[in-house]
Amino acid sequence: MIEVRNLVFDYPGTRALDNVSFTIREGSITALVGPNGAGKTTLLRSLAAIEEPVSGSILMKGRDILEEPRSTHRQIGYLSDFFGLYEDLTVRRCLQYAAMSHGIAEEERERVVESCAERLDIADRLDMKAGALSRGQRQRLAIAQGIVHGPKFLLLDEPASGLDPEARHSLATLFRSLRDNGMTLLVSSHILSELEEYSTDMLVLRKGRIIDHAPVASETKAEIEIKLAIPSTGLRQALETEAGIADLHAEENRATFTFSGGADEQHRLLMCLMEKGLAVCSFSEQKKNMQEAYLRTVKSAGSAEEKP
Repeated sequence: MIEVRNLVFDYPGTRALDNVSFTIREGSITALVGPNGAGKTTLLRSLAAIEEPVSGSILMKGRDILEEPRSTHRQIGYLSDFFGLYEDLTVRRCLQYAAMSHGIAEEERERVVESCAERLDIADRLDMKAGALSRGQRQRLAIAQGIVHGPKFLLLDEPASGLDPEARHSLATLFRSLRDNGMTLLVSSHILSELEEYSTDMLVLRKGRIIDHAPVASETKAEIEIKLAIPSTGLRQALETEAGIADLHAEENRATFTFSGGADEQHRLLMCLMEKGLAVCSFSEQKKNMQEAYLRTVKSAGSAEEKP
């Protein structure tokens, strides 16, 4: 979907992006994480063809964003950290203006505006002024303005900043919905627990360099942990005979492994273990902790930098 090659961006006296290269797969939600000053906003603005780097290329489905910024803007949506709204305009007028700026034909404009408002759950606010909206509703309006033209790639810089927990959860549901409807997202945030709710990949930026880019969790395999109330030497053997199990680590009272089956298969596996006389007291799917993964990555990168 997006391929970044050897991107370099300089501010006077500072290299913000240092030979950055990565690929974002279509249909993913990638979390862009890193400390303040890592270059996250600069990277997002470069991907949105708002800033021009010193060198390198950004390809979206083979088309160079930097060489054809106007045409690629039609395929890209962007929400900056500090976005602005026309306070005295109604939500409808804000969306109409955004639609006009993207060249949406007049006869299509109202349909597109109402469809977008419905998608962002602000259809009942269309005739309210933007200045009268709550923080969460303003955020949704800003996102609606960014996707009113139906982009394939959405860039979001700290979209949950200042939102309460309920609004953050609502935003996470929205992002998953956008992805399910064919959109690819890149989201920058410092709130890693929030990113865990919807991210499929994590891109770690530090001092202008990519230090890690990996899936957050497998979309086809679950990490399972089993605990026994009564230890048994037969736990490993019982699991080794079952299909779909890999990366097995077993003791007499506990086992962890990856499992390729869905919920029905997990239920079947649990029933089989109990039928074999194993006293299973816990059977749970383990969630990967993005905070821990990020800290391990940063620690590893720091150790590598300290080596002579």
